[in-house]
Amino acid sequence: MATIILSTLNARYSHASFGLRCLLANMQELQSQTVLLEFTINDSTTDMLAELLLHNPAVIGFGVYIWNVEPLTRLVRDLKQVRPAVQIVLGGPEVSYETSDQEIVRLADYVITGEADTAFRDLCRQLLSGDGPSERILHAALPPLQELQSPYDHYTAEDIAHRVIYVEASRGCPFTCEFCLSALDIPVRTFPLVPFLESLQSLLDRGLRRFKFVDRTFNLNIRISSAILEFFLERLTPDLFLHFELIPDRLPDPLREIIRRFPAGMLQFEIGIQTFNTTTGELISRRQDNEAAERNLSWLRSETGVHVHADLIAGLPGEDMTSFGDGFDRLWRLRPQEIQVGLLKRLRGTPILRHDHEWQMIWSQQPPWELLSNRLVSFEQLQQIRRFARYWDLIGNSGNFPDGLRLLLERVPSPFQEFLRFSEWLYAVEQRRHGIALVRIFERFFEFLTNHCSLPPQTAAEVLWSDYTRSGRRDRPSFLAGFVLPAPPPRNSQTAWLPPRQQRHLGDGS
Repeated sequence: MATIILSTLNARYSHASFGLRCLLANMQELQSQTVLLEFTINDSTTDMLAELLLHNPAVIGFGVYIWNVEPLTRLVRDLKQVRPAVQIVLGGPEVSYETSDQEIVRLADYVITGEADTAFRDLCRQLLSGDGPSERILHAALPPLQELQSPYDHYTAEDIAHRVIYVEASRGCPFTCEFCLSALDIPVRTFPLVPFLESLQSLLDRGLRRFKFVDRTFNLNIRISSAILEFFLERLTPDLFLHFELIPDRLPDPLREIIRRFPAGMLQFEIGIQTFNTTTGELISRRQDNEAAERNLSWLRSETGVHVHADLIAGLPGEDMTSFGDGFDRLWRLRPQEIQVGLLKRLRGTPILRHDHEWQMIWSQQPPWELLSNRLVSFEQLQQIRRFARYWDLIGNSGNFPDGLRLLLERVPSPFQEFLRFSEWLYAVEQRRHGIALVRIFERFFEFLTNHCSLPPQTAAEVLWSDYTRSGRRDRPSFLAGFVLPAPPPRNSQTAWLPPRQQRHLGDGS
């Protein structure tokens, strides 16, 4: 039986908890007594409780995040009812700040704030010896990264075959963007490069081909980022896929030359633009050279095969609906493959709360703590953006409608306003944001193009038929009956079975 359990609730099975594996790797003599149990937010509370207690643990450590705090609170509440003697230890970003306000903290025995790689082990030693600390809230000192044990051996063969595998070359962020928890993680610290590359080699040897780097600023230290990219260039395979988060305005020539050498679709860069509004940037302490960011995105799309995922945040102080729309239009013209539109969230501990009074920020009282309204953007307008974001994900980001999207948006001065008009119409006729079948979206898209944009039905039919058959579909939807359309293109046996997002990773990056 396990004496210690490390556990969390992931958003879905495909996500493997990186934080728990970091803790497990550093348990030292307690590692043989420690079991890692992962669940998802959709699992039954009773089933999770039963599996945890099957091991008869003395200590359970839970990783708490914005997406799992509600179901974890229910689990901890029931756990304390059934086995009050089990010591519950919490960690993670959701409980590292404002601890006195949270029910889950009141239910638990201890909370470790900050990086708990070694602090959790030290606490377990105390608890198992019967000499637990008198303080319930323990603030972990930053562990020296060179002294930490590698977590990568704790990814199983099943993890490597079926789940997202996270790796990190550095921790922290040098910037102070007030909406982001990384603004509190100063300074940036890097793991020793040689052992880190050896860990990457071990993962490659075990069959891993899809790496997701969690570094907040991968391109901050050009020496380190160049060495990592060169490492993968020397080990290229057709199925290799690498995801990085990049600072948008920092792409010096030496890094550009390395990036240019990667085959199309092998690199994915998540680039947080967040806002192009310079006044808003100053309000939230975000330093960004917008012109340099534009040049870099333009270069990535025109000169490389990188898949660009760019982020925008709606609801930031000082930005109204018009300004946000202008930013979206500016980003759309740079042609990233994905534009992720998100609503501002009130992450615990972030300095964004200092604007509450002046900008009349009203927040949801439920996770994920999204903004409900502010002085410049009403609740109704944020609901419009919420619908916009969902439908944009289904249509703009899915890869299913590249030709239809161009037909809709390239004929108008403001792509944002036109897609907002489409999303409001789509919601009016469907009355839902989720659970809409793909063929239904195609049909509604055709209806909007012909009835509300006054486009010739034959033109709309040809464009949407091209999109519909792009990934190997060969049936003809009923709404296209009666049109003269070309035969579907030959099925690509290597990629036809994949959804469009994964096809991009294997194909031409378009």
